[in-house]
Amino acid sequence: MKAMIVCVSVSHGNTKRIADVMGQVLRAPVVAPEQVDMKELSACDLVGFGSGIFSMAFHPRLRQFVESLPKEERGKAFVFATSGFPEARFRPYTRPVARVLGRKGFDVVDTFSCRAWDTWLPFKPVGGIRKGRPDAADLEAARTFAEGLQGRIGGTSRPV
Repeated sequence: MKAMIVCVSVSHGNTKRIADVMGQVLRAPVVAPEQVDMKELSACDLVGFGSGIFSMAFHPRLRQFVESLPKEERGKAFVFATSGFPEARFRPYTRPVARVLGRKGFDVVDTFSCRAWDTWLPFKPVGGIRKGRPDAADLEAARTFAEGLQGRIGGTSRPV
């Protein structure tokens, strides 16, 4: 299985830490949208797309990248996020990205999210919320999630 993780992690490196753990399990490189080789992306059996959450949405760089992908037959995908707050039922942030990926030809098989240190404006004066997250339990949850993906998709990952 050929895998890749496309990640935008800008504030505190929270999302990159999660992506790196998943990448180790899946033997997948973790790359920024600007670093993606489109030929390699098309050859992947599994691609992860993740970022931190900003104003209840994925980072604009990741959203723009996903929107810019040409529609073609593709492999499986998963979506992941880090956020100070859990996903709100009235405004889910993983679903819109998953829908666009589906329109681009991916079969989105699962999503993952965990809490992370958040210094968004109202929380900045007090040092933010969820300091120390993602913690060891979050990283283990990411590892377990990636192992589960690998088991469901089948096969051992090989580097891109």
